[in-house]
Amino acid sequence: MRIIQNLVLPSKYNIKCPYSMNPEFIVVHNTANDASARNEIAYMISNNNKVSFHYAIDDKEIVQGIPENRNAWHAGDGNGQGNRKGIGIEICYSKSGGKRFEEAEKLAAKFIAYKLDEKNWGVDRVKKHQDFSGKYCPHRTLDMGWQRFLNMVQAELNKLKGAETVADKNKPSKWAQKEWEWAKKEGYLDGKRPKEPITREEMAIVLKRVVDKIG
Repeated sequence: MRIIQNLVLPSKYNIKCPYSMNPEFIVVHNTANDASARNEIAYMISNNNKVSFHYAIDDKEIVQGIPENRNAWHAGDGNGQGNRKGIGIEICYSKSGGKRFEEAEKLAAKFIAYKLDEKNWGVDRVKKHQDFSGKYCPHRTLDMGWQRFLNMVQAELNKLKGAETVADKNKPSKWAQKEWEWAKKEGYLDGKRPKEPITREEMAIVLKRVVDKIG
């Protein structure tokens, strides 16, 4: 997934992201204006306000402004869990809504699913700004239905998991990697279908190869 980086300078860490962070969840916001993702990030990193977020997403692009290993000031809970443990994501074009916002939401759902998959998290790790400060945010996403949005994220996550399953069929599990490679090298197995059951016919062939090898 393509992510454009326009990261805040380390010289401004003391304002925008003063603490190191090991993220534990994602916090979703709506920008409440109609600026693009690039403009949202550019404005955020250029000013000296103690307001910051990790990503902005519009209908076309995902732009990062804060490293994920630094906190950001987005959840409205001071030094609470939202600001100190959450990856802040702003969905653009929420002021006017319409097609641009709907497309931004779709791209945000794909990106959030990508992050969940990357970190081996479930959709339960997706929070809203409202959970930490009580503010009605992400306002337009809430108006349209929060569970609806979570369902969008889950659908995208299911697609990713399905794609991984197909790819993983052609490679052995990590716990069997060493033995699998040895069996291929010694000629006992042909190196195909590592996760499929073996038939009696195939077992007979393997046993014959072992006997021939040792005898």
